[in-house]
Amino acid sequence: MQNNSNQLLPRTLLVFFCLLAASAAFAQRTIWTKAQANTWYVKQPWLVGANYVPQNAINQLEMWQTETFDPATIDKELAWAESIGFNTMRVFLHDKVWEQNPIEYARRIDQFLTICAKHNIRPMLVLFDSVWDPNPKLGKQPDPRPGVHNSGWVQGPGAAILRDPSQYPILEKYVKGVVGRFKEDTRVLAWDMWNEPDNTNDNSYGAKELKNKVALVEALLPRVFEWSRAANPSQPLTCGVWKGDWSSRNKLSAMDKIQLDNSDVISFHNYDNPQEFEKRIKWLQPLGRPILCTEYMARGNNSTFEGSLPIAKKYNVAAYNWGFVAGKSNTIYAWSTWKTPTKGEPSPWFHDIFRPDGKPYKPAEVAFIRQQTGVKQPAKAEAASSNE
Repeated sequence: MQNNSNQLLPRTLLVFFCLLAASAAFAQRTIWTKAQANTWYVKQPWLVGANYVPQNAINQLEMWQTETFDPATIDKELAWAESIGFNTMRVFLHDKVWEQNPIEYARRIDQFLTICAKHNIRPMLVLFDSVWDPNPKLGKQPDPRPGVHNSGWVQGPGAAILRDPSQYPILEKYVKGVVGRFKEDTRVLAWDMWNEPDNTNDNSYGAKELKNKVALVEALLPRVFEWSRAANPSQPLTCGVWKGDWSSRNKLSAMDKIQLDNSDVISFHNYDNPQEFEKRIKWLQPLGRPILCTEYMARGNNSTFEGSLPIAKKYNVAAYNWGFVAGKSNTIYAWSTWKTPTKGEPSPWFHDIFRPDGKPYKPAEVAFIRQQTGVKQPAKAEAASSNE
């Protein structure tokens, strides 16, 4: 019998290398080391931007659904962002839109990223959100409630799917699908796993919330990180801590630990005075990772651009204020308007920078932002300022 061992060896090696390549393709990447995270961050400019939804969208669904996706408005508004030196935006996606038609949704996200790139903006994309209405529905969205802050914003995943683990494969497909589709896209800055995951919306939708919501999210959030890492994204993953005391490990909540332990880069929210803003940055610095403030600026709560932005710049902390253009989100109104709606235009505006026509709510404030970001004030604005 003829010896075929010399012929079998190359075949065996071929099979081995094919299996090795296949396993590498599906290998889940690990959490970045501190060195990897800081190497990424040092390549970035000082990141400044806003949480963004266009003025004609009351929530994430209206922003992204086929019938109401509005590239022209987005293009116009992101030009305003570029004009004040914003180089990033935090933007919320939604699992229901992906579930409805992932191919078309991916095309709209791609179109949005093209518009962002046109204006030198790299967005952070948010996968899930625990804030406001726990019962999102596709289709026509409600009209804003007059004088009520964020009256139509929706959670994702909604309560119906969150309470039913048998439906979690739908969420897994969404996470792996969207992160996998854009995992190497340099137009995407980062991925935010879940906005304020343990927010129970006590002052708005609290009575409609699942009683065990926090426990359900505590169990699901680590899986969302795992699904995202399984897609091997080149961009960092994060999930922002937003309440409580982060000054030491033993003071962190269970959710805080999940968020911080799984994040490549650290993110946080703070809507308080400058002293509190700076204190929280110092609490997070010992973690040794880049720090991004993904929500701040509530004028009526003494959280302002003038107070917080210089501190963020001092510590090289990324800064995303809440709100950009006044519109259907009604975020010019304070959180308290869920209990007592405001009639007419509030003073001061709680969030947002521009009026719907592109004029600044406070020209001096916009001039300050430009000064911080190093963007020269337009000639017309300079002339107007000199005449004031």
